[in-house]
Amino acid sequence: MMTLLTLLLVLPAALIASAVKVVPAGQVYSLYRRGKPVRLLSSGTHLVLPVLDRVAHKIDMAGQTLRFEEPLADAHDVRGTVYWQVLEPERADAVFEQVDQLIRRGAQEALRAEPAVDDAHRRDLGARVKQSLNSALRERGMMVTRVELDVA
Repeated sequence: MMTLLTLLLVLPAALIASAVKVVPAGQVYSLYRRGKPVRLLSSGTHLVLPVLDRVAHKIDMAGQTLRFEEPLADAHDVRGTVYWQVLEPERADAVFEQVDQLIRRGAQEALRAEPAVDDAHRRDLGARVKQSLNSALRERGMMVTRVELDVA
């Protein structure tokens, strides 16, 4: 009897607690229902359907980094860091899980098209890689802010 009473009190409390989503400042959560996007949750407190809705992506609007430690395949012996951020979360949500692959592939393609570069010209090469990446990422709601390359 006591177990049943405890269950009847705890279950509704757990459902109510899972229905409240608090999104921190500087982030956007994408809400999915049955595998399809429903809406974006901006900073603040939101109510969702506890069993049906789930947060698929937690998108940080401040900025992110991607570091390649190993040389990019079929490109120059280049290592570096790409700094990027999400500008339009509604467009970026669809490809958010593949953004690392998109950036790596775009950097490889940009570097393949470039002649061999010495250490003195790596800043120019970084600017060209940034421009190439931005042309591919802007239509997806993202932007590369900086590219730092280490030419080996």
